Amino acid sequence: MTALPPAAQQLIDGKLVAASSGETYPIIDPATGAEIGVAPDGTVADVDAAIAAARRAFDESSWSTDRELRVRCLRQLHAALLENADAFRALTTAEVGMPGFMMGAAGFDVPVDGLKWGTDLVETYEFETDLGVASPMGIPSRRTVRREPVGVVAAITPWNVPTQINLAKVGPALAAGCTVVLKPAPDTPWVAAELGRLVAEHTDIPPGVFNVVTPRSNEVASVLATDSRVDMVSFTGSTAVGRAIMAAAAPTLKKVFLELGGKSAAIALDDADVAAVAGGTAFAACIHAGQGCAITTRLVVPRERYEEAVAVAAQTMESIGARDPADPGAICGPVISAAQRDRVAAYFAVALEEGGRFATGGSIIDRPGFWVQPTVVAGLDNSSRLAQEEIFGPVLVVIPHDGDDDAVRIANDSAYGLSGSVDSASLERAKAVAARIRTGTLAVNGGVWFSPDAPFGGYKQSGIGREMGVAGFEEYLEMKTIAEPA
Repeated sequence: MTALPPAAQQLIDGKLVAASSGETYPIIDPATGAEIGVAPDGTVADVDAAIAAARRAFDESSWSTDRELRVRCLRQLHAALLENADAFRALTTAEVGMPGFMMGAAGFDVPVDGLKWGTDLVETYEFETDLGVASPMGIPSRRTVRREPVGVVAAITPWNVPTQINLAKVGPALAAGCTVVLKPAPDTPWVAAELGRLVAEHTDIPPGVFNVVTPRSNEVASVLATDSRVDMVSFTGSTAVGRAIMAAAAPTLKKVFLELGGKSAAIALDDADVAAVAGGTAFAACIHAGQGCAITTRLVVPRERYEEAVAVAAQTMESIGARDPADPGAICGPVISAAQRDRVAAYFAVALEEGGRFATGGSIIDRPGFWVQPTVVAGLDNSSRLAQEEIFGPVLVVIPHDGDDDAVRIANDSAYGLSGSVDSASLERAKAVAARIRTGTLAVNGGVWFSPDAPFGGYKQSGIGREMGVAGFEEYLEMKTIAEPA
């Protein structure tokens, strides 16, 4: 392409702009491997300008204090997203390789509903709490706790479910009164840039309050974690990068929110419908080619039902297959890039080295684009790399357990603690097991926790803090206690 499409422009200080260097980088369709356009290769100067604009807007405008303005602007953005929904969905499928069926859930509809939920919340949220009168050190005083916006937020987002994660950060940050610099993954800059276009053209959000920069280089983007003008970094991505961001932010002691990796376990107890659990877990592992941090990628089943579970999981994955994401029936599309395809393929080699076997799949698919066979790995225990490391592909490892205590041990034997599930014929038994699993979210007997009003985040190396829900909104607030004579 010889010109930047509107959906591939940065938003800096209220203006839709190319990179200051004029450089671009290609956007690749994961389904075909073909170049479908370009995005601005943002420079350090672009990031600096975005930070300066956000700082000025926070310090000098009424955004942080004018709740009515924020509510009006966020409702305008919600309306613009709904008005442009079809184009946004098509752009997401093209850029991300996300199957269309996901647009009715995490791909588009749920995060857009979440923006509305957060706007409704800020309209009624109590930013002040009266603690009443007390006499600390003999001095009668009335104490008030005020909640105020953190300040300038750097939102750094991944490629797997970009609209959901972009809005889960940007929505509550703006609602709280913060200003934002959004830096999307270089694999998926378009949906973030399109969000910037909607803000610029369809809302009254003042210049500088919301900015989008699209550098290809992580070195350029690292300025967001080190710059003293940034008050908070909100990051979703791998645990390794989360550690690096935390270290980079340490010298300025800025607030850090991290939503990181997962290796979640789906546990079937010995009285559960093991076949149903195996089929459902295999289906979940195929969604969006397994590119989801909270997907249950370890299936933990009673030892005596192990081969049955492996067979059902394999049959399920074979029936799903890997299909063009534009196909209305697609569940498992391509992975995002050649690098991700090769990463998954490397784990197939590791599985064989560790003594595992493929009940189905186990190789890449020789076709244009970045395709991996949905794969069930059997014959490994929980100490294997396949069971311990996040793969981010349509790969399910089936592990036997020897009773409830052993199932809990296996689930907790992980550096991660993001999600999981427990199934039993007895709801009370399932809940008792769930209470012992150290993860941030859990599905019991098919319950669904993913919702705008439900906090999401992890234990251990799955992150720090919570996204969504009231807790997610409050991540973007500071707390101030004020005392006056009573």
